Amino acid sequence: MQVALEEALKAREKGEVPVGAVIVHDGNLIVRAHNMRETLNDPTAHAEMLAIREASRLLGRWRLSNCELFVTKEPCPMCAGAVINARLDRVVFGCTDEKGGAGGSLYNILSGEGLNHRPVVVQGIMEEEAAGLLRDFFLRKRRGGRVV
Repeated sequence: MQVALEEALKAREKGEVPVGAVIVHDGNLIVRAHNMRETLNDPTAHAEMLAIREASRLLGRWRLSNCELFVTKEPCPMCAGAVINARLDRVVFGCTDEKGGAGGSLYNILSGEGLNHRPVVVQGIMEEEAAGLLRDFFLRKRRGGRVV
């Protein structure tokens, strides 16, 4: 999770919402990513989506079994759907997202009954650090100051 937080800081430096993600395959870190929506003008360029795409490319397969996703903020519905479709074994996230989270706070897509795959979900890892980055970012943004 520490590496995911480092990625979130990279996002913040670019003026992006500070969310970072990493994917670990068989215990080895293989992908780092951070939000890039503003930079790429792409609404799907969430840290999780970028990490999943790159892991699939590196591994040469869309099924990401034996992989774990670590992300600083609870995945949104789009990212949770990608996790399910990619068959990730486990999702570990820092802070919850009461306004858009799909890992149990607003929606429960990651553990949804009837889906063909349900990853193990662990939440609250380095929660305060992850939440603090987001709080500070949006506080500065609301005040019209630099978010970096």
